[in-house]
Amino acid sequence: MTRTRLSLLSAVALLTTLAPLAPAHAEPARPAAPAAPTAPAAPAAPTAPAGLTVADPGFEKGGTGWEFGPGTGVASNYPHAGERLAYLDAGSGRKVSQTVTATGHGSYLVSAWIATGGPGGRYVLRIDGVPVAERTLPAGAGYRRHTLGRITLAPGDRLEIAFESGQGWVNVDDVMVSPASPADPRVTSSDPEVVEMFDWAKHKANSWVHLPGTQGPLDADERRTGGTGTGVYGPSYWAGYANRSGYYSRDTAHQLTGAGVLGLHTENKEMLRAFAATATAEHAYYPVWALNFDNRSPLAIDYRGPDLFVREVPAPFELVQKAEEAYRWSGDPAYLDDPVLWGFYRHTTEEFVALHDGLRDNGRVRVAEGTGHGIFQGTASYNEQSGEPLAEAGDAIGSQYQAYRAMASLARAKGDTATAARFEHRARALRTYFNTTWSGAGSGADMVRGYTTDGRALTGWGKENSWFMPMKRIIDPGARREAYLDYVEAQAEGAGRPDNIEALTYLPDTFLTDNRADTAWKWMRRIYAQKDVQHVNAAQGTNGDYPEVSFTLVAQTVQGLMGVTPDAPARTLATQPRLPSGMEWLSVEDLRVGDSAFTLRHDADRRSTLTHTTGTGAYTWVARFPGAHARALVDGVARPARTEVVDGVTYTTVRTLVAPGRTVTVEVR
Repeated sequence: MTRTRLSLLSAVALLTTLAPLAPAHAEPARPAAPAAPTAPAAPAAPTAPAGLTVADPGFEKGGTGWEFGPGTGVASNYPHAGERLAYLDAGSGRKVSQTVTATGHGSYLVSAWIATGGPGGRYVLRIDGVPVAERTLPAGAGYRRHTLGRITLAPGDRLEIAFESGQGWVNVDDVMVSPASPADPRVTSSDPEVVEMFDWAKHKANSWVHLPGTQGPLDADERRTGGTGTGVYGPSYWAGYANRSGYYSRDTAHQLTGAGVLGLHTENKEMLRAFAATATAEHAYYPVWALNFDNRSPLAIDYRGPDLFVREVPAPFELVQKAEEAYRWSGDPAYLDDPVLWGFYRHTTEEFVALHDGLRDNGRVRVAEGTGHGIFQGTASYNEQSGEPLAEAGDAIGSQYQAYRAMASLARAKGDTATAARFEHRARALRTYFNTTWSGAGSGADMVRGYTTDGRALTGWGKENSWFMPMKRIIDPGARREAYLDYVEAQAEGAGRPDNIEALTYLPDTFLTDNRADTAWKWMRRIYAQKDVQHVNAAQGTNGDYPEVSFTLVAQTVQGLMGVTPDAPARTLATQPRLPSGMEWLSVEDLRVGDSAFTLRHDADRRSTLTHTTGTGAYTWVARFPGAHARALVDGVARPARTEVVDGVTYTTVRTLVAPGRTVTVEVR
């Protein structure tokens, strides 16, 4: 039975799985789209895999390069994006496939957006005729993104990408090849849920990475699903809505740590540099809000000209903070030496602040401000839906504080001690001002989290401008910060809970930062449990197909639960167990920092084991444990341990050198 125009409009607008859809070959008018062994050799520097080109991945050229069996073809009535898709009618024996010959060595993942009218269809990858990955497709009339791999190809290997029929029709669109990430971290644990979650998140995050040199649409969005042209994609990954052909500054900042865990250092650097290059005087030192995957052109839906583009005050500060973090993961000196990047750090923490501080008198401290007039005029907060005419917001001032700290760290690494000292002073002054004046005298619901353009202080729940304040560590430690965390938790559980999954992804970060592992783990589990739920933006697909979900779960496991803080330039790795109640042990293999790889295991919060599996030189391991302990054992031998207080929290710390090939265990009692 052919779908009516009304049912088509409903399906595209809602992407629900409630009503069955007819086979895709019906073509009514297209609706609008909605012991210490010898040290092993260091791992070879990762090289980009050879290009693997799929012809006509969106079927916009009528299926050029694809093979169509009986009962299959190209249609235009229900595309995921663009104007066309491939369809398979219901029934056995129907197949759409393409075979690609590898020209070099490489490992890959292959993804496709698929909708089905019934169960039993199959998505299969075969190398030289032998199945190497496959998935039986569930029934689901809304498009979902399915990924197969990692698969490894050698020159001459023939890769077949095949879609095969089932009990209902099958629609296929937007096939994408991703290079396998340079790192393949593997988590094991006494808790099988964290293993399942991490495996899904790692695989999903990797599937959003573009193979450099791929040609794809530019300026695609929900209004122009096929874009306005094509371009050559650079090193990048999806960070934003899956139905738009670009990445966003806010999403990139939040996904960067997860990308670092996967070894996507080239992508992180190129994307950060692309944003940095747009933060010009013409743009009042704002970077553009979103860029196409060519790493050059602004995404048109968010950019209408140098005086009219989406801009939000926290974003440039977050990019500076994350550039410092990327430097610590990778050890890449370009973060210090590249004039585009260095200029961006300086402009953001100097001229940008000066240019955007004029509505409120903050005394001797400068606070960057928004206009109070919406996202295309410059908003102070990431909370775009509040409707409040904010001049200053908690997420912006917290992000500014962290940008100052990052600038001091980068300057120190560069050998510029004067600049480092200046920004350390600015960070201290801003935090002092926040705690003594800006945030008021109240606690919990009475803490100030923003100021309007007419000078009114705002308290109560502000979503991002609330939870960013403890997450960015601008609130002094003590009872007031703890009370505010309690308030954030109560609001996030209540009527003020955000509707969109990408906002919820910040909650584990907020509570992990403050060592509330049980609360953070609760939110991680809740986010993962909602991965198959329809996103509030119907055209985006499911929550799990929002890229931020997978990248942040990767980071929250490694950086959060395992407390990994890398410093590749200093050849130092700090760790701190943050295992939630009931999780007896947690381990990660193939943890890459700089040119080294490690295996790290925590047993509760008293014992950690680090193996330096490969590398060119020893690392200093800073093993931290909560609390003050009388004894510390290193490989069973008692050693002095020191107690230190970091941001109000007491830790027992042991520093020890771990050479490549060596395993060291530290335990406190």
